[in-house]
Amino acid sequence: METIQKILTAVDFSAQTEKVLEVAVSMARKFGAQLLIVFVVEEMTPYAWVTVPHISFDILEEEIGKTAESKLETLVEERLPAGISCSTEVRKGAPAKEIVDCAKKEGCSFIVMGTHGYRGMEKMLLGSVAEQVLKNAPCPVLVVNQ
Repeated sequence: METIQKILTAVDFSAQTEKVLEVAVSMARKFGAQLLIVFVVEEMTPYAWVTVPHISFDILEEEIGKTAESKLETLVEERLPAGISCSTEVRKGAPAKEIVDCAKKEGCSFIVMGTHGYRGMEKMLLGSVAEQVLKNAPCPVLVVNQ
């Protein structure tokens, strides 16, 4: 097995984010790896038929992206211990695809992410980002349960 040099850590700012980050930091320490913390802004295009007064979806996506960048910066400042090499990235698109594409592009050797544990009808309707990443990732994936 190749050494783990870069760990993509996918976050969504849910309550589970801290747990996911804790696992990723532990792995980064153990392997001397760099963290790449990624948040994906889901495109609003599929929801274009919905009317939202006074704001376009493009502006909404842009605002979500800016907020995510700020939250990632705060997350790194407040939650990352000294000595952990880290970069952040906000991507736009379908979360599973963007996580997989980012891992490929950045040459990540491991992915750490959470799952919301949807079951039954919720899983059918919402899908499972973690499941899609597991099926398509170019490297091992550790899914942290809620």
